[in-house]
Amino acid sequence: MAEVIIVPDATEGGRVAAGLIAALVQANPRAVLGLATGSTPLTTWEALEPLALDLTEVAAFALDEYIGLPVGHPESYRSVITREVVERLGMTPELVHVPSYDGDPETAGEKYEAAIRAAGGVDLQILGIGRTGHIGFNEPGSSLASLTRVKALTRMTREDNARFFPSIDDVPVHCITQGLGTILRARRLVLLAFGSSKASALAKSVEGPVSSGHPGSVIQLHPDVVVIADEAAASELEHAEYYRFAWENHFNVG
Repeated sequence: MAEVIIVPDATEGGRVAAGLIAALVQANPRAVLGLATGSTPLTTWEALEPLALDLTEVAAFALDEYIGLPVGHPESYRSVITREVVERLGMTPELVHVPSYDGDPETAGEKYEAAIRAAGGVDLQILGIGRTGHIGFNEPGSSLASLTRVKALTRMTREDNARFFPSIDDVPVHCITQGLGTILRARRLVLLAFGSSKASALAKSVEGPVSSGHPGSVIQLHPDVVVIADEAAASELEHAEYYRFAWENHFNVG
């Protein structure tokens, strides 16, 4: 079972997530992080900044990237991660990787998979969740064993991301994303969910059946998962009171 931490708001959620990252980096200055993009992890990066951690030796791998945006486009995930994470937290740009499309949909993900393996794998993967239940850009129907590959985005996902573009017509249709199988290889998963629009997707991910029809449910197959949700996102969790009790009575060895 995932450890579910219910917090008052996204600011507190970011603080908790930042604490998990800080503990990892303090124990291993050469840790490997998995980075999510979008608005959900912003409070995590904001909470990390004043901690002034030395992240110069930390490597990182982004979950996904759009296909079709020109190099340097402000809403490409390469640009977003550079702006919101690398520059803000003082990471070494050469150690921060974002998937890229090499023109061949059959082999597009192989180099990225190889780079993750060469780095020793991801120690802690930050995840958000979309209204479709997608993690990364793994939309419903994604294989639970899938690896990094090219995918088409659903209309709902493109509508949700249209707020970053002039119109939905400017949101790319295709992406390259780590697969669900790739995500499951990370040694720890930290899933963030904030706002009532994420409530249904979160409840299905944490408490529903494991199904390719709801990609987020794959977290139930991982042995070390922390879910951090605000009250709004947690509003449809059947066992919310237990999660609160368990967190308040968190067991510490020794």
